Amino acid sequence: MSNIIRPRRILLDLAVSLDGFIEGENGEIDWCIMEPEMGFHHFLNQIDTIFYGRKSYELWGQITPEENDPDKELREKINSKAKYVFSRQKYIDHHNVIYINDHILDEVMKIKNTPGKDIWLYGGASLITDFVKLGLVDEFRLSVHPVILGKGKPLFTDLDDRLNLNLVETKKYSSGVVQLIYHVKGD
Repeated sequence: MSNIIRPRRILLDLAVSLDGFIEGENGEIDWCIMEPEMGFHHFLNQIDTIFYGRKSYELWGQITPEENDPDKELREKINSKAKYVFSRQKYIDHHNVIYINDHILDEVMKIKNTPGKDIWLYGGASLITDFVKLGLVDEFRLSVHPVILGKGKPLFTDLDDRLNLNLVETKKYSSGVVQLIYHVKGD
């Protein structure tokens, strides 16, 4: 039995339309399908930390579920995770939220090399792009939804270089969602 502790992995897990958008033109995500067979609770059990961009955190990272919220258990599970918010603006850390303003690569490497579960890179798009450019994404878990939005916020923008990936798993769900899981070639 090995006592070697592997670095925590950063998992980009998000929904994307067939034409590559993560939000509609007005920020809408009403096209995203969430059903139990997709195993999101299982995914949440694999992680103990979430990386957010500031805007994504303000929209989704602070939601406190109401008592009659049908997603109460899911939201509580998300809220129980350590949260890091990447922002150019200075904020004071509070609750289980830590803000990172600069030295992204150094700070992320420190976090990756501390004991714990894997890390969910939630987004937004510019943070995802920064992480891809820095080579920080270990696994791409894209749930392609059966919708073409035509306009919206693209998953990737302003990437300078090609990134070759290996498809390691494919899952098809009855809703028509197909989850594609990739690792960077050579890993």
